[in-house]
Amino acid sequence: MAATDRVGMAIKDRPEFKSKPKPLTMPEGETVLAAVKAMNEKNYGSVMIVDEGNKVIGVVTERDVMRKIVGSEKNAAEVKLSEIMTRDPRVAKEDDDLIDWLRIMSNERFRRLPVVDAEGRIKMVFTQGDFVSYTWPDLIYQAKELAKASVGRNYPVWMIGGGIMLYSILMVIVVASMS
Repeated sequence: MAATDRVGMAIKDRPEFKSKPKPLTMPEGETVLAAVKAMNEKNYGSVMIVDEGNKVIGVVTERDVMRKIVGSEKNAAEVKLSEIMTRDPRVAKEDDDLIDWLRIMSNERFRRLPVVDAEGRIKMVFTQGDFVSYTWPDLIYQAKELAKASVGRNYPVWMIGGGIMLYSILMVIVVASMS
C-alpha cells in the first residue's frame, strides 16, 4: 500500500488505537516517587498528568526524572509531579490525521503524543514507535526504489569501479603466483 493510499487516516483508525493499554495518569500533586513506582510496575516510560476532568495538563517522562530528580540529587518522595512536568504538551484529537502528527513529532522532537477525545479527555498515548510500524513498509519501498535508480543512473561508475576492483584482484593473484 503506497503512502498516497493512506492519506487522511485518522489516529483512531490505526489498529493500535483500540489495542493499546490505557495510559498511566496521575494528578499534578502526586509525588515523583509514586509516579516512578507506577511507571516501573506497568513498564511505561511516561505518566500523563491530568486535571479532575481527566484532561492532560502535563507529561513526565523517564528523562525528566533522570535530569530533574536524579541528576539534581533531589528526593523523589518530596518533589511533586507539578514541579518537573512539561506543562501544556501538544495533544492530538483522535480524529486528527496521523501523518500530520508524525511530521509534527519529528520536527518538534517529542516522542509521546497524548490522544484525546472530542471533550479533551485522555484516551491513549501514541509513541514514535507506533508511527514507525505505520511508515516502515513505505520506507523499505522507497529505499528499494532509490537503490534501483542509483544503480541504473550510475552504471558507468559501477563499471569503472568494478573494472578497477577486478584488475586489482588479478594483479594480487599474478604477483602472489610469481613469488
